[in-house]
Amino acid sequence: MLYSEKVLDHFSNPRNVGEIEDADGIGEIGNAKCGDIMKMYLKIDNNTITDVKFKTFGCGAAVATSSMATELIKGKSIDDALKLTNEAVVEALDGLPAVKIHCSVLAEQAVRAALSDYYTRQGIDPVPIVGEIKEPEEE
Repeated sequence: MLYSEKVLDHFSNPRNVGEIEDADGIGEIGNAKCGDIMKMYLKIDNNTITDVKFKTFGCGAAVATSSMATELIKGKSIDDALKLTNEAVVEALDGLPAVKIHCSVLAEQAVRAALSDYYTRQGIDPVPIVGEIKEPEEE
């Protein structure tokens, strides 16, 4: 299984690892079959994601996709973060092996879950904005 230089870099030197004590939104998503669990923390100020951290328990691709997802949404508006797709994460990492594509789906869902939590805390129904958060299926 070959990983791109970017995947290896984000696995070896993941960005934005950790947690945010007073996060405005926290999303956790897991895949029971592969054992990967991602937890995403967002700090949101004035509709902008000012900080984002993650904790991932899983394989190298899971760590790399979460790291890249945080890089792609940090400093962006909520609207931009909602447009993040697993394809964009894969593309930013210069590709992933087919058997690891589900990791990028987890990363996308973790971002959505954190945004969903953010809206819920604001007393806003997140479903019309974020959509249903579902546990990704194993490929």
